[in-house]
Amino acid sequence: QVTAKTAFLFILPQYNVSVPTAEGELVQYHYGLKDLVTILFYIFIAITLHAVVQEYALDKINRRLHLSKVKHSKFNESGQLVAFHLTSVMWCLYVVVTEGYISNPRSLWENYPHVYLPFQVKFFYLCQLAYWLHALPELYFQKVRKEEIPRQLRCITLYLVHIAGAYLLNLTRLGLILLLLQYLAEFFFHMARLVYFTDENNEKLFNVWAVVFVVTRLFTLTLYILVIGFGLPRVESQALDPERGNFFSFLFNNILFRMSVLLLVCLFQASVMWRFIHFQLRRWREYWNEQSSRKRATAPGTKQQTKPLKRDSGYHENGVVKAENGTSPRTKKLKSP
Repeated sequence: QVTAKTAFLFILPQYNVSVPTAEGELVQYHYGLKDLVTILFYIFIAITLHAVVQEYALDKINRRLHLSKVKHSKFNESGQLVAFHLTSVMWCLYVVVTEGYISNPRSLWENYPHVYLPFQVKFFYLCQLAYWLHALPELYFQKVRKEEIPRQLRCITLYLVHIAGAYLLNLTRLGLILLLLQYLAEFFFHMARLVYFTDENNEKLFNVWAVVFVVTRLFTLTLYILVIGFGLPRVESQALDPERGNFFSFLFNNILFRMSVLLLVCLFQASVMWRFIHFQLRRWREYWNEQSSRKRATAPGTKQQTKPLKRDSGYHENGVVKAENGTSPRTKKLKSP
């Protein structure tokens, strides 16, 4: 029994309480320091699952594609994130539908602060924190290039700050919807990268990602304006009460503070959209330049010198022909005796 209690501390969420409702009592959860122990356990689970996906899926595909070192690293990164984002989108969608957060948007700010959480909401947040914390040691295990480390550290830090902030400030309902929108766009982006690495001429999924990205940004901005501009200022309890989990709803009564927060949100979303538009314009410009160069090359009157390429048996790796047994494919001249 002693070991069972210790095991439950690592496996199951802690701080459960019985909340009286009209239908009886409902078991819900709040957060505390013991959550760190549960997160630590699921960090090891995430590392194990990461290794399984890498060994049994990504490594086998990489051996067939023979990618360069740079593409190999990006392929592994996108492959892991596709698996994670697909799982998270399905899980998060199930949670927000069963809890009624989509069918009743008022529930995102009604009865704030949302101190007590259902089991599936708290378990989802603990697993999300565990995954992004496990990504830190994976930078060493995966031998990520030094040039890629600052970008990945910045991405991991942003996710940890947003997820932990929503969890600790009792904005878990809003955080779930925002994570669902963000993960949906990220899933299509990394899926498009995987398809591009297998076939560089196939960029159709990037167009799908572009549409999904714009739609999710619009929904995200609308959600911020709805919750911050109209929802939280109408909360009944507007007094600062850290013991009850009410940290900052009283600030939204001040119209100057509310408008400042909305202005910062709009500026941040505008900067994201500007980088996205700049990226799309550059990609389209490269595409049209490539198409025009092909038309000029195939125009009548232009001479093309085509040399027949003789391919030897073996496989091709990074543009170099290699024989199956590792020997050089070139035939050696025999010296006359």
